[in-house]
Amino acid sequence: MKPIKITYLYIAIVLMAIVSCKKDALLNQTPPTKLTESSYWHTANDLQNYMNNLYGIDGIFPHYRGYSSLGIYSVDENSDNMVPQGENARLNGELTVASSGGYADWSSIRNVNYFLTNYQKVSASASDVAPYVGEAYFFRAMLYYKAVKSYGDMPWVNKPLNIDDKDLLNAPRLPRNVVIDSIVNDLDRAIAKLPAKSKAQSQRLYKEYALGFKARVCLFEGTWEKYHANDVFGVSGQDGSKYLQLASDAANQVITSGTYQLDNAGVPNGYFNLFNQTDYTSSKEIMFWGAYNQQAGITTYWQNYYQFGSDGSESTGISKSLVDDYLCTDGKPASISPQYKGDDSLSHIVKNRDPRLRQSVFLYGDTVISNVPGGTPIKLFTYPALIAGDNCTTGFQIRKGLNTDFFQDSHNGPGGTDGVIYMRYAEILLIYAEARAELGLLTQADADNTINKLRDRVKMPHLNISAIATDPKWAFPELSPVINEVRRERRVELACEGYRFDDICRWAAAPALVVHKQPLGTMAKQFLTVLPTIVIGKNLFVNAQGYIQPYAQVSSMANGYNFNPGRDYLLPIALQETTVNPKIKQNPGW
Repeated sequence: MKPIKITYLYIAIVLMAIVSCKKDALLNQTPPTKLTESSYWHTANDLQNYMNNLYGIDGIFPHYRGYSSLGIYSVDENSDNMVPQGENARLNGELTVASSGGYADWSSIRNVNYFLTNYQKVSASASDVAPYVGEAYFFRAMLYYKAVKSYGDMPWVNKPLNIDDKDLLNAPRLPRNVVIDSIVNDLDRAIAKLPAKSKAQSQRLYKEYALGFKARVCLFEGTWEKYHANDVFGVSGQDGSKYLQLASDAANQVITSGTYQLDNAGVPNGYFNLFNQTDYTSSKEIMFWGAYNQQAGITTYWQNYYQFGSDGSESTGISKSLVDDYLCTDGKPASISPQYKGDDSLSHIVKNRDPRLRQSVFLYGDTVISNVPGGTPIKLFTYPALIAGDNCTTGFQIRKGLNTDFFQDSHNGPGGTDGVIYMRYAEILLIYAEARAELGLLTQADADNTINKLRDRVKMPHLNISAIATDPKWAFPELSPVINEVRRERRVELACEGYRFDDICRWAAAPALVVHKQPLGTMAKQFLTVLPTIVIGKNLFVNAQGYIQPYAQVSSMANGYNFNPGRDYLLPIALQETTVNPKIKQNPGW
């Protein structure tokens, strides 16, 4: 698998950049905005150095280096999977129209377009040039995909305009599907020009990853068009089937390439250990990832909040809603399985459940810190701190992503170096299964080659698509049992990896999953004797059934989240944009 080594490159400003296997890969160079015809565009090395800067754009490959965060494992705080200390403003309908601010990263798009306009000036063979051109098309596609997800219709700019150019200022918003077509076209160009993984330069983009990203984009747009067909966010005359087929085809190309397989299949704690590695170079599953470096001082702070703040885990928690979606080990939902032991304690909740649940939440006796110097005993987890400063909001404290090594906490050493995963093969399997299910084409063979491979890793019973047990708690009872179970598998496998909000949006699922939903935690009574400082109604609040209710004292959350399905699936465009260019119409509901 291909890593990005995350480090700083000081040019005119500090940029994140790719680290080549050669020492001179990060030569100081003139920034893209200051290039001159005489100083650049001579050799393929110029192309490589130019593209290095784009690898470092946070909007392309997020760095996750900030404080007060579990890195990528807290991105799902914007969804029904996790419950941060403060309610999410977008889920609660609290966003407003800003007076200024762009609605796309036009500067980065300009830099890509500048490259695509000038790369042919270099004196190099077509084979030497092609990989960097492929990277440019990939990056433009990625930047536009991020913009479309956030704002919908977009101007399509494919030449190097400046921010204040009239052509950009006066450009109309094109329908989202027209922009997605251009994104797919860019990805197809990238796929054609990028080398296969086996031939790619270490730590750079390659063909199979671009195929996987195409599958991701097309699944998003296909389901968006299908499920928004009858609301203000839909695309006239489109049902999403074109993109669903493209998603299926691209995912299938990755699968049939034989390049990937799932890691740790059948290995005890194999799922847990997939997410705490500092080096994924030998992984057969991780398709693209970012690496950190203690010697260079390029580290993360995730483990501070797993370890140092482990009694509370960064004032967040996994939701009861997510926990409820894990099947029992007989393959049946907890709502109907005789194996379910009840909600009265964490140990009962995880007993006889899909092992991915047990490997994602802390239980009494779990190791928190190991490899402690000087013979100091390892630190074991006892109970979540429900009322402390860095408290666990729900009692379901996230364990997924924990690296117990003492020196991964920056309080004890240079800081964390766990790799950040940008794509793994499990997602490709889920994309293929979902696209086929949405097209009405999923067969048992498809399920066996996708979902059931994921279940085999943790020794769960297979999904038999002709004998699915009805779950009275399905979130989407109006949809087929197959689609409900495919969505369940996606939620469980990719939990707390940052996919869930996009899923809610593309499925138009806010009414079922968010609107007027009160996020809850586990039962509070199990902690009253072991955590005697808890006083129900004073420093810990519960609902009528005794489940922890983190937002009980938030007046705007009295009736649950106030997400507006006629508005909040897209972000508002700043007033400055709509004022300067009357062709830019505001998004629905704003």
